[in-house]
Amino acid sequence: MEFSQFLGFLAFLTVFTMGFWLMIFLLTFVIPYWVMGYLRENAQLKKQAKQHK
Repeated sequence: MEFSQFLGFLAFLTVFTMGFWLMIFLLTFVIPYWVMGYLRENAQLKKQAKQHK
């Protein structure tokens, strides 16, 4: 394995690892945050609609 191939492999590994951790971060923190915010906002809107009836 030549040195340039090794550098290419390291670059690929770095990009792949960064993508993997970004995906894990999104799945564990960002998406649940969005879902909870949506549900909370929906509950507030329903509560406001009940109050105005």
